[in-house]
Amino acid sequence: QVQLVESGGGLVQAGDSLRLSCAASGRTFSSVSMGWFRQAPGKEREFVAAITWSGGSTYYADSVKGRFTISRDKSKSTVYLQVNSLKPEDTAVYYCAARFRGSYYVPNSYDYWGQGTQVTVSS
Repeated sequence: QVQLVESGGGLVQAGDSLRLSCAASGRTFSSVSMGWFRQAPGKEREFVAAITWSGGSTYYADSVKGRFTISRDKSKSTVYLQVNSLKPEDTAVYYCAARFRGSYYVPNSYDYWGQGTQVTVSS
């Protein structure tokens, strides 16, 4: 069992940065891969970034490559998403999720989800 709590969202202007955090609890955190997804109003939940259980590999959606960085701190059981150069189209609820197996890019592969944190980018 893994429990996830996101934080760090907010209302910012285009070009600003935020660091989203996902605090995890549960004995299996160190053995799961973690992902960030986002969902804008009226749209499907989409993949943003993922990191393997070891932290050795990361994966990004094309739309965020070069602007977003995912990382994890096992000592703190926390995953981060540094979001830079924000654009209005980045506005969404951002969710972190944990997976044991399956595709990094598909929401259905993830077993545990947080409640989400809102990111709103004004132009």
